[in-house]
Amino acid sequence: MYLPGMPDLARRTTGPPVFLRLAAHPLRWQLLTALATGDHRVRELGAQVGHPQSLVSYHLRLLRDAGLVTATRSSFDGRDSYYHLDLDRCAHALADSGSALHPALRRDPVPPPGPLAVLFVCTGNSSRSPIAESLLRHHTAGAVTVTSAGSRPKPRLHPHTIRVLRGSFGIDAAGRRPRHLDTLAGQRFDHVITLCDRARETCPEFPDRPRRTHWSVRDPATPEGGTDATYSAFERAAADIDTRVRHLLPVLAATYRQEGLP
Repeated sequence: MYLPGMPDLARRTTGPPVFLRLAAHPLRWQLLTALATGDHRVRELGAQVGHPQSLVSYHLRLLRDAGLVTATRSSFDGRDSYYHLDLDRCAHALADSGSALHPALRRDPVPPPGPLAVLFVCTGNSSRSPIAESLLRHHTAGAVTVTSAGSRPKPRLHPHTIRVLRGSFGIDAAGRRPRHLDTLAGQRFDHVITLCDRARETCPEFPDRPRRTHWSVRDPATPEGGTDATYSAFERAAADIDTRVRHLLPVLAATYRQEGLP
């Protein structure tokens, strides 16, 4: 949401948002930094940044055109002007620029996603994909239909998968069993997310061309020494997957809104 009359500083075409292009210029960033401490005249700003007033005035005009900086006549000397930085507009523009990169970086609270179907895939379906399945179901309180499967499923979940879900997230996955991708042939999914590089190469196509995403997560079941070291690997993998799942939520919400699903 923008303030009234505020230019769309997060809008982008083929490049970064307008605000980022403005603020990334070294001299304009110096001016923004100087004005963040208080209002200044052009000659004062020129002295601070070490550039001639004509150049400073040019860049101030660009910042004024963007609505980030305003100028008011001095009440002492009407021939002079003080420049003021609108910090509220900067805050909104910066936050909206973040959301242009990824919806999880938006300023406003993200509405929960609607009833979508998501499939997580790894090779053995004993650690990474069931962790992702359990976490997405947990974070959406069951609003999203979540499934996981493997191209070469193991006979059972890795014991540390059950342990880390229970210990770190309070999720009981003891009754979960790995499943083969073949059992899902012909089913429809809105998103298909692979969590290992091998699964990315072997994952089949599904009806209606779901959105495909790849998360390259190291297999925590790969031997790293003793039992404690292996469990630490599961903790790291689960933390990584949890971060990715939480950032997936606004993407799912945006998908639901864009597609106008019932």
